[in-house]
Amino acid sequence: MTFKDLGIDQDIVDALEAKGITEPFPIQEQAIPLALTGQDIIGQAKTGTGKTFGFGLPLIQSLGLEPAKGAQALVVVPTRELAIQVAEDLVLATANRKTTVAAIYGGKSYEGQVAEIEAGAQIIVGTPGRLIDLSKQNLLNLGNIRFMVLDEADEMLDLGFLPDVERLFAYTPEGRQTMLFSATMPGTIVQLARKYQNRPVHIRVNDPDEGHTKADIKQFFYRAHALDKDECVGRILQAEGRGKTVIFCRTKRQAGKVADELAERGFKATALHGDMSQEARERSMISFRTGKKDILVATEVAARGIDVDDVTHVINYTVPEDEKAYLHRTGRTGRAGRTGIAITFVDWEDLNRWKHINDALELGVPEPLETYSSSEHLFTDLGIAKGTKGRLIPAKPEERKPQGDRKPQGNRDRGPRRPQGDKPAASASAPREANPNRQRRRTRGSSQG
Repeated sequence: MTFKDLGIDQDIVDALEAKGITEPFPIQEQAIPLALTGQDIIGQAKTGTGKTFGFGLPLIQSLGLEPAKGAQALVVVPTRELAIQVAEDLVLATANRKTTVAAIYGGKSYEGQVAEIEAGAQIIVGTPGRLIDLSKQNLLNLGNIRFMVLDEADEMLDLGFLPDVERLFAYTPEGRQTMLFSATMPGTIVQLARKYQNRPVHIRVNDPDEGHTKADIKQFFYRAHALDKDECVGRILQAEGRGKTVIFCRTKRQAGKVADELAERGFKATALHGDMSQEARERSMISFRTGKKDILVATEVAARGIDVDDVTHVINYTVPEDEKAYLHRTGRTGRAGRTGIAITFVDWEDLNRWKHINDALELGVPEPLETYSSSEHLFTDLGIAKGTKGRLIPAKPEERKPQGDRKPQGNRDRGPRRPQGDKPAASASAPREANPNRQRRRTRGSSQG
């Protein structure tokens, strides 16, 4: 089946084919024909299975070849990185049309984004906070929205955006077409569907058991020592077939430290976390997408929305908080029909958390195998050549001053050295002249001999 068979116009098909996109994914095959009829939809599919074009292509086609200026379609996403990614995909699909797309998100100046809105962008992709802010200032009019999409709805609600999402719904007309896309179906999404959608059709292409990870992701679990993790990671990064890799850390500080350590070892690593400015985060993502850097070390929140098709490996440097976070992390690989490898390090103190994740997902590994950077199974499991070390470049030697250049501490003149045969000087608390009649007694703990 082709996109043309699904009812997509030839000019959009040509734009996709120019980028090598020729065959639709299952969620697209089911969602596109329904969306073209104006039907409200709940689309449920695991991350990395093509949801963006599932709602994006019918939305673009419904706007027409030469749509009127002004916001007519609103796509709400949970993170800045996802806003950029979705906007880029929609720009790709509109290459042969006069439809324009604006990415609206925090962390950047208002001027450029307001200019795009005032220029008449028809499709607005944004994060809730910035969208609401511009709406309150009357800089963004949502009163003419015909299509509204909530993308990665489960992640958005996990991040606490429900009040903001409901406010955005209130800004838009009741007669709009509404589509909610989600990897899982928590109760809050069902409530949103009942409240804001008109008899939606539920499309589900997930496996019947929601708890299982994607079958095309090969998973490995190792109980590793904290002081040996960097060496383990360095060897894994030299595994056969290793391409772009995402390494997840628990804290911002840890993400920055691991990225610096890998760079010092000679790997092309960059960090992505919340303490970075938006410009720095965008630079990291651009360098990762283009291949200038092939390792992204990220925290979980910052990494929500990373949608890079050619990620071959995901490494959980630390155990995720829960099973949902585990599914989210591992879902960064094995995307767009490709296979992937997910590796999880379990510290001794994280065994209880890991057991909970293992039970929830039925992974069958309650106690991962104790593993060190020299363990033979690490090499055989991941296709690492024997003798591989965790560095591409040797460690820098510590800078030490030559002994001849050492200077005595303090400004006191120590005077000439005492000849070898002389007795050591008396301590500062003792009188300068020793008492010749003093009786010396050797104690059991004495080191004098």
